Amino acid sequence: MNFFRIKKTYYSARRLQEIINVFIKHGFGQIIDQIHLGRFIALKKRIRSFGRWPSYKVPSLAERLRIAFEELGPTFIKLGQLLSSRPDIVSIAYAKEFKKLQDRVPPFETEKVYEIIEKELGVSIEKIFDSINPEPLGSASIAQVHEAVLKDGKEVIVKVRRPGIKQQIMLDLIILNSLAKLIEKHVPESKIFDPVGIVDEFSRSITKELDFRREARNAMIFRENFKDDPDVYIPYVFREFTTEKVLVMEKVEGLRIDDVDAIKEKGFDIEVLLKKLIEMYFKQIFDHGFFHGDPHPGNILVTENFQIALVDFGIVQRIDEKFKEAYANVALAIINQNTDKLITEYLKLGIIPEEIDKEKLKEELKEDIEELLFPIYTYRIEEIKISELIESIMKVALKHRLRFLPELLLIDKVLIMLEGLTRQLCPKISIIELLKPYAKKIISKRLHPEFYLNKTLKGLNEFKEAALNIPFQLKTLLRKAVKDEITVRMYHVNLPEFIKDIDKASNKIAFALIVSAMILSSAIMHATEVKPLIYGISLFGLITGVFAFFLGLWLIISIIRSGKL
Repeated sequence: MNFFRIKKTYYSARRLQEIINVFIKHGFGQIIDQIHLGRFIALKKRIRSFGRWPSYKVPSLAERLRIAFEELGPTFIKLGQLLSSRPDIVSIAYAKEFKKLQDRVPPFETEKVYEIIEKELGVSIEKIFDSINPEPLGSASIAQVHEAVLKDGKEVIVKVRRPGIKQQIMLDLIILNSLAKLIEKHVPESKIFDPVGIVDEFSRSITKELDFRREARNAMIFRENFKDDPDVYIPYVFREFTTEKVLVMEKVEGLRIDDVDAIKEKGFDIEVLLKKLIEMYFKQIFDHGFFHGDPHPGNILVTENFQIALVDFGIVQRIDEKFKEAYANVALAIINQNTDKLITEYLKLGIIPEEIDKEKLKEELKEDIEELLFPIYTYRIEEIKISELIESIMKVALKHRLRFLPELLLIDKVLIMLEGLTRQLCPKISIIELLKPYAKKIISKRLHPEFYLNKTLKGLNEFKEAALNIPFQLKTLLRKAVKDEITVRMYHVNLPEFIKDIDKASNKIAFALIVSAMILSSAIMHATEVKPLIYGISLFGLITGVFAFFLGLWLIISIIRSGKL
């Protein structure tokens, strides 16, 4: 166990040094200094820079950060992709830059693919597959995909997790968590962006993506949800051949949805096809409360039977009835150009910092949103671009330091991608027009007496549970009061760190005074020729001077390496 800890610490330190060097290379040396990680910078580089880091040839901070993420590999590329969908955290400029991150890496050896499959399934390849195509269909940072044929002749897709990737990502997550805490501690203005919260959200997201059993369950839920829909096809998952590292799924033959020429050659109607696609997504969001979060053209196929097939179920999201109702209200408020309603519902879907005055915020939001959306409201419904609408609202949210729930942002991302696809293939289709009946359907539920009855019963049940807990809570409080166990804790936010800094500074001053005293003593002993003498130099004076020289040099190096020069 001790050896494992030493090994883990060694690899962590090496990886941290690699990360720091990449950030310095791309012009972030000042931030490394600020978060007190100067000790991980090579002494030669520290002395050369002497606290002044060179400017980088690419002026844009967002672009430099994106290039650094690409160089640091899979974990950071995935982090950048997550941040690309969180403009409320990193700003629109950074989100747009992170969208350029490409998750494509060279494939790993076919022998490794076979080895992983056999180890995971516990049998030889020949007993399961009739053949496996050694050339991968695609290769990404977490997995690569191969075509294969089962023993019974069924064509399948085999997804295999990249060897060692989980260990690498887990190590990077530990380092990212430490970096986030240091950033929050030493860069106070970063707390607005909640670095630790970002890393926690990313950690949950990527951990799910590493386990293919979760993706298999997602696919099975989609298949069940659409089992009676003749326009949608979800591939079958072979559960008996699926593990944490291997996923075997039915191969779907079809055309990419953006392959317009091939679709037209088949005699399919593009407009009808896109309407089916959009309605399928609205069913997922508003009927099922479980939707596919990555609708890029490569994940949507058109089959021979004119069905829409979805593939890749790694990014999905659940939403509850309360969320669906609020989102439907947002859609209707936009359609009806009701700014007050839009603000109220968006605030329900967002996270408002406690220190913000809500009434004042509503007034400021109304003024800003009306100013931004007034030009859009002059358009006809079919002319409104969802991407422009969402970006306008996001700008206002950023201005007022509002956060949005991940579910909301993922729905927004889905709608933007669908709108981009429809405008590319059939501009006359209006997503907002197709959204209208779904929004009205959800709102109409509130007009039914059953809706209010259920809501009332739920409220009464919550009140009953709270009332039943009051005696127990009072009893606990009184018991603690009698035993004198009630304490009031006060904590000064930055006092411990301030005391540590004062201690370090005072220790360095005391150390410097000792060195100065030794140099002075050496000079006095030399001047008064304190015996014994060597070549006319006092031996004690010489020893004291040499010792003082090395102590002084040590002090200077420690100051330089601390990054506080």
